[in-house]
Amino acid sequence: MEELNRRYFLEILKKYRLGTATAEEVKFLEKYYDLFEVNEDQIAAENEQEYDHIKLAIKQNVDERVDQFNKQSRIRGVRSAWVKYAVAASVLVFCSIAGYFMLNKKHHEQTVQTAVDINPGGNKAVLTLANGKKIVLDDIAKGEIAKQGSVSISKTADGRIVYTAAAGDATGEISQNVFSTPKGGQYQVVLPDGTTVLLNAASSLTYPSAFTGNQRLVTLTGEAYFEVTKNKAMPFRVKTGLQTVEVLGTHFNINAYPDESVITTTLAEGSVKVSVPYQSVIIIPGQQAVAGKTAVATIAKHTIDLDKELAWKNGVFSFENDDIRSVMRQIARWYDVNVAYEGVFPADGFNGEISRDSKLSEVIKILEYNNVDIALDGKNMKVSYKASASKKY
Repeated sequence: MEELNRRYFLEILKKYRLGTATAEEVKFLEKYYDLFEVNEDQIAAENEQEYDHIKLAIKQNVDERVDQFNKQSRIRGVRSAWVKYAVAASVLVFCSIAGYFMLNKKHHEQTVQTAVDINPGGNKAVLTLANGKKIVLDDIAKGEIAKQGSVSISKTADGRIVYTAAAGDATGEISQNVFSTPKGGQYQVVLPDGTTVLLNAASSLTYPSAFTGNQRLVTLTGEAYFEVTKNKAMPFRVKTGLQTVEVLGTHFNINAYPDESVITTTLAEGSVKVSVPYQSVIIIPGQQAVAGKTAVATIAKHTIDLDKELAWKNGVFSFENDDIRSVMRQIARWYDVNVAYEGVFPADGFNGEISRDSKLSEVIKILEYNNVDIALDGKNMKVSYKASASKKY
């Protein structure tokens, strides 16, 4: 199989040199120039001339895009290697790039013809006020959208929902609001204290219209990234089932989806205290707390790849030795599809990244290139493994 992959790769190089490469093949080479540097075993004497020619032609293109990205990107904590990869990578690579080398035009055309395209998720959310009124935020015009006592709720020009901070309404009552995203949706809300929350798909956040007393308490279901405004006199607490996360002011992510077996809390900045009924831990940036969901749950903490764990908020799916069900749960939430499995899957995990701006058909193609069969009927996906096929990943 490795020899077949190598021959296919060399064919692309030669076609590029002769000017006969397809648009897809040219695009592939431009995106994966960096991989030539780390896969020099693919370059032999018989194709060295083609390699050098392509290297010079592609390098200028990629370097220009990397330079532009570096000027625009100011993401805290992003490694230089990630910056280059983020510019280059826009398709998912499972376990090794060899699987992508085995694409063939016939298979590609069949997939495009049979796959039903579903657009990626976007800014979709519903705000439920204390009186039960539901406001669909997707296409509502900017400006004030609701008022609760002396608290004004508005939509900004860039699509965020912002609460104008106030001590409370005229009656002294504090209204509870629920901010929720559907499958295929995400949205950003700025809470009354100035804390910014980005909700991932199929998530909800319950919070008051104004924070009073000795704490700022919110309840989360699903996943969200928090940038908490500092206030030592009023700690910010997030409830997720039996777990509580307490902070004074920091940046962190919580994944507490009902269909995940554990709750993960990932810290990007500052420090947080994660508690379950019988245990508490404090984590520092680059660490993740993993808590069970039962009454006797314990918490473990370990160092993680921050870029991977926070990739979703930067518009990327990122997988590192993830099993097929973990991969499909993320896909199902973002594309609002239902997934059923058929047969047995290998224990091997998937690795790689793909833009969350990709259409579902692009994701399906990559899965199928890696020995996964997808049968799509409307929004129902049946996933099975090509057990008889030669392994590509």
